Amino acid sequence: MPHRYPQEAALRDGRRVLLRPFSDKDVDALYDFFHRMPGEYRRFAWDNLDNRALIEEWGRSIDYAKVFPLLAVDGHHVVADATLHLRKGGPLRLVGRIKWMLDPAYRGDGLGTTLVNHLVNIARERGLRHVSCMLISDLEADAVKTLEGLGFTSTIERGYGTDPDGNQHDMTKLVLKL
Repeated sequence: MPHRYPQEAALRDGRRVLLRPFSDKDVDALYDFFHRMPGEYRRFAWDNLDNRALIEEWGRSIDYAKVFPLLAVDGHHVVADATLHLRKGGPLRLVGRIKWMLDPAYRGDGLGTTLVNHLVNIARERGLRHVSCMLISDLEADAVKTLEGLGFTSTIERGYGTDPDGNQHDMTKLVLKL
């Protein structure tokens, strides 16, 4: 695990949050964070965030060489969760995948950009050549625009994603060459 955490980050509105890796002691706080999120955010998450056993498993099986989970904390509350997923072998072993979720009250103030930049730096330190991300084109248009502003290139895959109700959505694949 990188030695530079915890680290304070200042947001555009003057608020400060603490950035630090998720640990086994954070299971309750992360579970609470996910359940403070509006249902429309949770329903499009990559994992079933209503499954407390899943979050507990994450806490028991932390492997920072496989997934680097970075939290943003304000006081005692998690306000964002971001992860860099890595592969140990195969043709995509030098490609990291990033995911994140932000509390709506912390959107638009630079926290997402800060978290992505931290994960990109970690990817570089680990010798990766690319980082990628898949976003729902219409629902996450602001995030797509932010990542494009950071140098990610985007490709839209029509009807690639399916929501819990079976409706198809265009997905935007974003890739940053490191």
